[in-house]
Amino acid sequence: MSKVEDFLTASEEQEVVGAILEAEKNTSGEIRVHIEAHTRKEHYERAKEVFHLLKMDNTKQENGVLIYVAVNDKKFVICGDKGIDAVVPTDFWQSTRNSIQTHFEKGEFKEGLVAGIIKAGEELNSHFPWQSDDTNELSNEISKG
Repeated sequence: MSKVEDFLTASEEQEVVGAILEAEKNTSGEIRVHIEAHTRKEHYERAKEVFHLLKMDNTKQENGVLIYVAVNDKKFVICGDKGIDAVVPTDFWQSTRNSIQTHFEKGEFKEGLVAGIIKAGEELNSHFPWQSDDTNELSNEISKG
């Protein structure tokens, strides 16, 4: 697989966006997925850079979660803002990563993303439940670089 466009089909992309919408329905948290071909940077550093470029560090409660995928590098990162990072259990990021990894190893990329989104949404809901004055602060669409 050499192209970002080949990573997910159009219908799989819509299923991932649907999972984001569903996960965000019960929380003020924000979840984004970013897919790009390659980075010359260390993957976690690039994910943090994308986090900033997508303005995920500007949410009111600092509760954004990004799933970053570098397709050609066969690497991905899940990271969150200060608000969520301060309240999740210590094994949350690794267990979520493991959930995604299990699917990715089988070539089940959509399923891996959906699993990570659902897990992040459940955790966000437990710490940042939806309030009547919440607004969707960020796009739910998959960004690509």
